[in-house]
Formats: sequence, C-alpha cells, structure tokens
Amino acid sequence: MHRIWWSFLASFALLAVACEKKTRPAESSSNASVTTDAGTPVLALAPPDNETILIGEVGSLSGAEAAFGVSTNNGVTLAINQANAEGGIKGRKISLKVYDDQSKPEEAANAATRLVSQDKVKVMLGEVASSNSLAMAPKAQQGQVPMISPSSTNPKVTEVGDYIFRVCFIDPFQGFVMAKFASDNLKFVKVAILKDLKSDYSLGLTEVFTRKFTEMGGKVVSTEAYSKGDTDFRAQLTAIRKEKPEAIYIPGYYSDVGVIAHQARELGLKAVLLGGDGWDSEKLFELGGKAIDGSYISNHYSADDPSPRVQKFLQDFKQAYGAVPDALTAMGYDAARVAIEAMRRAPNLTGPAIRDAIAGTKNFPGVSGTITIDEHRNAVKSSVVMEIINGRQKYVATINP
Repeated sequence: MHRIWWSFLASFALLAVACEKKTRPAESSSNASVTTDAGTPVLALAPPDNETILIGEVGSLSGAEAAFGVSTNNGVTLAINQANAEGGIKGRKISLKVYDDQSKPEEAANAATRLVSQDKVKVMLGEVASSNSLAMAPKAQQGQVPMISPSSTNPKVTEVGDYIFRVCFIDPFQGFVMAKFASDNLKFVKVAILKDLKSDYSLGLTEVFTRKFTEMGGKVVSTEAYSKGDTDFRAQLTAIRKEKPEAIYIPGYYSDVGVIAHQARELGLKAVLLGGDGWDSEKLFELGGKAIDGSYISNHYSADDPSPRVQKFLQDFKQAYGAVPDALTAMGYDAARVAIEAMRRAPNLTGPAIRDAIAGTKNFPGVSGTITIDEHRNAVKSSVVMEIINGRQKYVATINP
C-alpha cells in the first residue's frame, strides 16, 4: 500500500515539474490521477473504467509552447467537468486522458498512437501547433478516431482525412483578416514579414498575408526568416529596417515574438508589429513588455464580448481557476463541447457515427463564436482583431468571413 502511494506521489511530482506554470483551479470537481508512460507525463481526469467514456487529449504541457497546452487543457477540463455535472453522455460519465507532447511533433505522433491503439479513446482533442496536429492526424485517420483540433489553423490539418476537424478558422482567413485590417483600418502600404521557417503555421500565414495584402494594393517590402529556437534576430531586423516598413507582420509564436519585439525596439525600429493567434499568451507580456505595446493580432475571441454565453464562460472559469481565460482556453472549451454534443447526438459511439455527428455541427453556440463545420471539416466563423496595450488585449474590430 505504501509503495503504491509513494509511486503516486512521485508521478504527481513529475507532472508538477512539467506543468509548473499551469493555472490551478481554485476549486476542482474532479478527482485527478497521474501516471507516467514512457517518460511522457499523463493526466487522467476521472480515471476511466468500463462505464466511462474516454476522451483523449494531446497538448504541449512542457516545452516551447507550454502556455498553449496548459491554457487549452484548462478549457477542455472545464467543459468535461460541466458535462459530467449535467449527466455526461448517454447517462455515462466522461473521463479525459492527456499526453504531454513536449511541444514536439514526434511526441505528438507517439501520443496519438497510444490514444488510438492502447487507450481506445472515442475522440481525440489536439493540438494547438499545426505541426503537431499534422503529426497526430494520420494516426487518428488510420484508427478511425475523430480528432478535433482546437486551434491549428494550417489548412493541411483537415486535409489529412475525413476524421479530422477543427473549431478554429484557418490560415487563409486569418491571413486575410490581418491583411484587410492593415490595409483598410491602419491604411498601411509598406509591410515587412519575419517568418519562422520551421513552422507550418507561420509559413501558411505568410503566404496568405502576402497575397491578400498585395491584392489590396499594399507592398511587402521585405521577407526575412528565422528558425524556431533562434535567440538573435538582429540581422533580419536590420535588413528589414533598411526598407522602412510601416509595419512588420510576425506570424509566429509568443516565445519568439517577445524577444523579436525587444530586439526590434533596441535597433530603433518603430514599425507597428502585427501577428496572429500564436501570440496569445500571458507569457508574451512577460517576454515582450512595453516593446509589444501598440501591436495588433487576429484572434478567436475577446473577453470583452458582452454576449451572455461569453460572460457565463468567464464567470465559470474564474470560479474554477481564479483567472481570466485566454483565447486558447476558449478554443479548448469549444472543441470539447463540440465533441461532447456530437456524441450525445450520435446514434452510437462508434468512430463513424461520431464522425458523422461532428460533421453535422451547424450554428453551434461556442464561446469563440458561432461554429458551423463546412464540407472540408473546417469551422466557418468570424475573427476579432485585438490591440495590445499595457499588458492586455483590447478589442478593436470583428472581421467576418
């Protein structure tokens, strides 16, 4: 008995180290158990048995995009706890098994394989980073397990197969949103781009923004590149400075953007910084400080939205976690709710039946917008543009499809 207890404590400590920055609930209605599997931390919410319905999640709970994974998991967990309080699915409780992919595509693929082959989950949720979702998707497709990405915006993700869905808008729309805002609202005509060569997300946004901004009469005066993990961006920023752009579009993740912003200001670059949902993390404000003030990003939702469903979500999350949810949390919440509602509607809980039910999602009242899944398994929805001021995001505009 003592050995089992100490094993539990040791496993819990491993997870705590991996997720030390995770927002902890003020009060939790779940009984979480933790194990470790092949060095990958695993969180099981409401440990599964023969009577529960198991949902799997793959997320970056450690590594470069850990803030994304933690935020998303908080939203997923809240949705499942609420669903269980309402009676679960078809009279059965829901349990959640989460694998940490350490922000690595190869680990995401391994985790997806475990969820499909070993854990036999009914639905898989994840990932945020498009590169990680692209690594997971073939495993889900082959196993006929429906997969819903909360926030991967690269179009290739759902092109993997008919079991792969998302509840976010895709890069062509997000790239269009910022191109339109830069051209119509900010009246910019000269923009530079600094892209991440190792990120499918960044490359996709770069291609669409460039094409749309040019079509609108603007000019991309410089396109520079870096690779994920770089820490010195001065050479690229110096090349950009020579072209005197009005703005720099940086379709990257918060972990790089904060450093880039600091170095841009150190070099005297006064151009407005533009970005996408990859910036959305409290960590951005820690890394970027005042250097990112006056920047604009496209995003999925705004906590300033006065609609009753958004305000109820905010209230519920604050009660559970003692914090204000970010867009990644909202997307995780919506992904889990779409999956749960689809399983409630499905005639049975086989992969094909759940797949068909998810595909039939129309006008779903998400907290990140009203969600309709189109014929390509993408969500049709609006985007908001947020301005970063004094360490917070301020709602500026809504751009519709």
